[in-house]
Amino acid sequence: MSNPVLVEILRGEHVESAHRGAIAVCDGAGKLLVEIGDVSQPVFPRSAVKAIQALPLVESGAADAFGFGDRELALACASHKGESAHVDLAASMLARIGLDETALECGAHWPLAHEATVVLARSGRSPSQLHNNCSGKHSGFLCACRHMNLAHQGYVSFEHPYQATIREVMKNVTGAPHDADNSATDGCSIPTYAIPISSLALGFARLATGQGLSTARAKAAKRLVAACMAEPFLVSGSQAADLALMQAAPGSIFVKTGAEGVYCAALPELGLGIALKCDDGAGRAAEAMVAAVLAMLLKSDEALSERLAVLARPAVPSRKGEPVGRVQPTEAISGQLT
Repeated sequence: MSNPVLVEILRGEHVESAHRGAIAVCDGAGKLLVEIGDVSQPVFPRSAVKAIQALPLVESGAADAFGFGDRELALACASHKGESAHVDLAASMLARIGLDETALECGAHWPLAHEATVVLARSGRSPSQLHNNCSGKHSGFLCACRHMNLAHQGYVSFEHPYQATIREVMKNVTGAPHDADNSATDGCSIPTYAIPISSLALGFARLATGQGLSTARAKAAKRLVAACMAEPFLVSGSQAADLALMQAAPGSIFVKTGAEGVYCAALPELGLGIALKCDDGAGRAAEAMVAAVLAMLLKSDEALSERLAVLARPAVPSRKGEPVGRVQPTEAISGQLT
């Protein structure tokens, strides 16, 4: 089936671009409440599932053993921008287990925050693995490996026992298979698995509610979601959509972006999970989609819904910063969520 157009980009009042996609909203019992487009299509969630991947860090006892609080747990779930707070905290996590950035197997890239890149370049330094947007997740992996007495070398490989642990957790939380048949390699070198959008929505509903999870796993999920909502800057970074969305309703919204137009969210107070994919991978379109869905689901709070609706319709600026168009979610979203 052809997915509907969910977001349009207007220049003036003319549609310049259109973005198709699919959206699923699920409750903790597994009931699909909203289905827009083909939510059975397998997608690679990429970084959107970092909070699920972080569950063994808490369940194993590693987080408590190394004295991790909300800040460290939020960074373990983060796609950060390489700002100093992110880099320094990742280094601190590694120092607690006697390792440094050379143990990270995620690769290096320049910070995603422009100012952080400028500062680094002016200092004459090159980016390290700590600047990788996934360094917090990888630091969490290394801490869990150390606590579980697993050799940390090669922890990113499909065959490593810690990746096998993550596969079992992902399978349990999402209800979807995670094995060699649907596996590929993520940008940070760990395995990623193509699963249905509806399964991602179920996984986030389970994070929000604990339904379908063991008591220990439900407790770990609640702790991680709460940490992310308490420290949204560490989950994302300056001027990030995740930060803006979670700050719109502190303690009520958990969102996590993934590469190539994937977005997931959990609403603990409503017990709902949300997952979506923008077909062409456009990030700004996926951001508009998730903001529009949140605005509709939270419409009982008119002020909050309006704040989210504004985030779903950002201006398209000229080079002088003047608004010359806008991003606009379509009735394909609002018509299903009224």
